[in-house]
Parts: sequence; structure tokens; C-alpha cells
Amino acid sequence: MSRFRLSALALALLVSAAHAEPPAAGKPATETTRERNQAWLQRLPFDDRADFDDARRGLIEPFTGVIENADGKPVWNRMAYNFLDGNAPASVNPSLWRIAQLNNIAGLFEVRERVYQVRGMDLSNMTIIEGDSGLIIIDPLISTETARAGLELYYKHRPRKPVVALIYSHSHVDHFGGVRGVIDEADVKAGKVAVIAPEGFYEHAVSENVLAGPAMMRRAQYMYGALLPRGERGQVDSGLGKGTPTNATVTLIAPTQLIAEPLESHVVDGVKIEFQLTPGTEAPAEMNMYFPQFKTLCMAENATHTQHNVLTLRGALVRDAKIWAHYLDDALVRYGDEAEVLFAQHHWPTWGGGKIRDYLADQRDMYAFLDSQTLRLINQGLTPTEIAAKLESLPPRLANKWYSRDYYGSLSHNVRAVYQRYMGFYDGNPANLDPLPPEDAGRRYVAAMGGADAVLKTARQAFADGDYRWAAQLLNHLVFAEPDNAAARELQADTLEQLGYQSENATWRNVYLSGAHELRQGVAEARARNGAPDMVRALTPSMFFDYLAVRIDAMKAAQEDLRINWRFTDLGEEYALTLRNGVLTHRKGSRHAEADVDLSMTKALLDRIALKETGFLKEATVGDIEIEGGRLKLLKLLGGLDEANPQFNLVTP
Repeated sequence: MSRFRLSALALALLVSAAHAEPPAAGKPATETTRERNQAWLQRLPFDDRADFDDARRGLIEPFTGVIENADGKPVWNRMAYNFLDGNAPASVNPSLWRIAQLNNIAGLFEVRERVYQVRGMDLSNMTIIEGDSGLIIIDPLISTETARAGLELYYKHRPRKPVVALIYSHSHVDHFGGVRGVIDEADVKAGKVAVIAPEGFYEHAVSENVLAGPAMMRRAQYMYGALLPRGERGQVDSGLGKGTPTNATVTLIAPTQLIAEPLESHVVDGVKIEFQLTPGTEAPAEMNMYFPQFKTLCMAENATHTQHNVLTLRGALVRDAKIWAHYLDDALVRYGDEAEVLFAQHHWPTWGGGKIRDYLADQRDMYAFLDSQTLRLINQGLTPTEIAAKLESLPPRLANKWYSRDYYGSLSHNVRAVYQRYMGFYDGNPANLDPLPPEDAGRRYVAAMGGADAVLKTARQAFADGDYRWAAQLLNHLVFAEPDNAAARELQADTLEQLGYQSENATWRNVYLSGAHELRQGVAEARARNGAPDMVRALTPSMFFDYLAVRIDAMKAAQEDLRINWRFTDLGEEYALTLRNGVLTHRKGSRHAEADVDLSMTKALLDRIALKETGFLKEATVGDIEIEGGRLKLLKLLGGLDEANPQFNLVTP
């Protein structure tokens, strides 16, 4: 019964990958890549250094060190990015190098009187507002270690007042995971600390990482370059910030106060805050905040110094670019004439009413462009790939704004995401309705082109010509047809590497270079660490049963019929589970009149089992789990659950 656990829950088990040898250094940029990157210097206004002034404005103390966990392992190493100096090397797009340098300006900053930020100590920012008697913290980073270090850096320069309120701006882990590093749950339960969040926060914070969590986490390794060395031929940035911490502790404390109305005003420790709910934008549960006495606007993650993702490369539900633009316009109308400072939970602030109004209007126009222009071309019959090729750039005035560039999201993959939102996976061409899987297609393409040697010859010529996108498509067929073909794998690695070197987008670069890395060194062995017990305990029974359902191999269980009455004694809740046709479904607040199994236990015990602190069979033996009826059928069901593969192949079959 050791497999009865949530072993692959993406944020509950922080999976790292281990190779017997360190990542190999990348190869140099080709002359083609050097020339293409050099050409970027004429495309954008690199002589504009205003962002560097803003990113350094208010700096109280820079952070350049290493943050370790309780075991002495590094969680965050800012020194790994010391190479980001001077002009861009040939292996990095100059525009990406620029944002990487900006994101490297780290430390404690005064945004304005009584408003401070910790930046560059994690992927996101932690904002500290000084109330009348204590501190209001917005978004405590990803990990307890980085959040605690950030708060201590603040206390080094400001009075050590207690934290009296914590605000989650939205439901992504880089905005709540470090909560236990800055507040104590006992103080929350005692009413000493308020925890404020948008309605739906708690459910979305957990549920996004349950059903498809293992796959999303595997793809996130590529997106954030987790397997890559830091350096000019490796990971240089993540677009929103430097990257994600490792060996970290992710935590979660439930909100005590939910913002449920579109606009709500509250006074928190003497500070008036107007909350603007923005559901369905960058996160399903998100909110902006305006502080009228400071004339300061917090845009959460709805307006940052990059084009954001309509659909992230790690995977998620497609976001609504149209509603995103609507809420940006709403903020512009409501706060644009009042705000003197705008900050977000990534990047650096914007000062001055005129700049703020232009910034919000431009960000609004950018997301509205993604939505309207994709729909325009959909209605002309273009497919997702054709739309991405047609919309090569934002309108000129937008394209020349640094905060509209493709550092995290990209025009190319965002317009395809908009297509997916409206039209789904099918592009209307019957030939694409039921395509062959990659391995079958690869074998047929290779045979049609005259065999592996002929494909390699064509791909080598494409590589020599600098036609890397075509070379990558050719070699992908060959690698999937013949995964042991060393020459094909090596040339594909070289090809993806050059595409990565040329990319303005940090996540595209990380994806390309991660693919090259695994083609050369293979897929790493997974090492799972139970780093987020709060996320496991936050699972509702319904979420848990949904997770069980996706781990059942329906064809193997197709002939099994099982009715289970499952009672949680500490919650006073009952669930009727039905296994039928290989599918597990459940009903809350219901019981089968005639069940095969009656099971009774506490939710707290289920959490301990999920956290591998005990075992299901052990607890059933000692009586902490009461089972009546088909015990063997139940054990067979639980013992036969599929295990997720945290390190599945991406660039090979």
C-alpha cells in the first residue's frame, strides 16, 4: 500500500532532478546567431536607460548573497548571476540580456514613504506597507526561506514592528508559498494577523496543481531552466524575475477575510485599501489594490514590464485576454488620474501620473490586440500557426515599449492561446483531425525522405544555412523515428541551442536550452522531497477523490464495480464513491443504500497518509481506519493506482 499517496502533487512534492555529472557547458553561438542577435541593437531603443534608473530608485541595501535552508542547502543564490555585466554576449539576445540585467538589481527598496519592496530575492516581489502599529505584507514570495530573509533585510533598516496583516494578491505559488516565513499561524488563529485574499483564492491555489500537477511541473523545469547552469550559455533569466528557488519550503495559510465584491474598501491598521477584483485575468482569483493616502496603485501581476502569458508554457487554463484588457482599462479610469506611483508584484515600479496612464493604456491595448486581431484572422480562416506567422509584431508604438516585449509571454504563443480559447485544438483541416503520433509520423517521414542519412544531410545543410526552425522540424521526425541515432540527437541539440541563444523570450530560451541539455545528457533521475505539507492538507476531500480518479487506468479497471461510502469523522462529511466502467466518481453529502465498502477515518489521518507519515494498510490494521465489507476490493483499488512520471521524456519518445 506504499503507493497510496499524493506522490506527484506538483507543489506538495518539490521535484528536483539529479545527474551524476553537472550540466555540460553549451556550445558557442554560430556566426548566424551572432549576426541575428547583433541586428537587435538596431531594432529597439537600447540607448533608453530610464528603466535602469527606475529599477535602482529607492535602493536601501542591495542583495548579492546566498539564502540557505535549515539543512544548509542553497535555496537562492544571487551570486550565480554575477556574469550579467557589460554588453550582451553572442549567445544571448540583447533584449533578453537587458531585462536579465534589470531583474538582477536586487535588494530592499523604498517605493515611497511607508511603502517598501524586497526584489530579486525570488521570482516575485514582496511588498511591505507600514501601518499605524504594524506591517502589512503583500505576497510573501515562493518559499519560507526567501520570505524570512527578505523580512529580515527590511528589519535591518526599519523598526521591528509586528506583521498585522498579510495580503495574497492572487492564487499562484510565487505569491503565497513563503507565508510561514513571515507570519505564525497561531497568531492568525488568535486574531493577531489578518490574512486577506480574493474570493476563490484558496481553492484555485490548490486545485491548479492537483489534476495535471505532475505534467505541469515537468514542463516548468523547461520553462524556468531549472536543469540549466546559470551563465551566458545557460539560464540567464525567467522574464518575470531571475528564476525559482531550489531546496525550498512551500507553505500556505488559509485566508481569514475574502474580498468578494468587485470593489471593496477596508481600513487595515490605519491604511485605507480599495480592492479591485480582476477574476480571469493573469490568475483565476486576483485583485489590484489602491492606497489613496499614498496615491499608490498595486497592479498585482496584471501589469508588469513584459507581455505576460495568455497560456504559460508549463500549461494551465487559457486566460482571457479580452477581460484582462477590460480590467486594465477599469484601473486606468478609476485610478489613472490619482495614482503617483504604480508597482506590481514583479519588476520595478513606475512613477508619475503621465507615465502610469501611458503604461496602463499600453498594457490594455496589448492584451486587446491579442484578442481582437487573433479573432479577426480566425474569421478569415487562418489557423493558429498561420496567425502566429501573420502577426509578427505588435503595432509599432507598442512594439517599441520595453514593457510590451516578449520576455515572459510572447506574441507567437499568445495568439495561438487565444485561438485555443475560442476554437479549441482543431484547425478545421480534416488532414489534422486525426494525425499520427510522433513516432509513427517520424518513421514515415524519414522513409519518405530517403532514410536517416538523407534526413541528416538535409538537416545539416539547413543548420549550415542558419535555417534552424526547419532543421529542428526535420530532426524532430528523425529523433522520434530513431531515438538512438546519436548524430541526429546531437545535431538537434545544436539546433535547439542556437534557437535558444536567439530568443528574446526568457522562457523560450530556457525551453530550447533544456531540450538541448536532455538530448545530450538524457533525462535526469527524479528526486522527490515532501516540501509543501500545507498544500496536501489544503486538499478538500473532493479534490482528493478527483486526484484518485485520474490515477485509475480505466481499461484495467473496466470490469470492476465498486461502491464505497467514505466518512470523515472529524469533518462530519460523507461521500459516496462509485467505480464503474473504469471511472471513479463521487458525491458529497451522500451515501449508497447498498455499499460494497464502508470506510471511516479522519481527514487529518488521510493527510498523514498522503504525506507518507504513515501508511493506509498500517492504519487499517491498528483500527484508525474502519473498513466494513469488501476490504480486499478496496485494497486492490488503492494498490493499483498509477504513479505519475515526474521526469517523462519531452524531446525524445
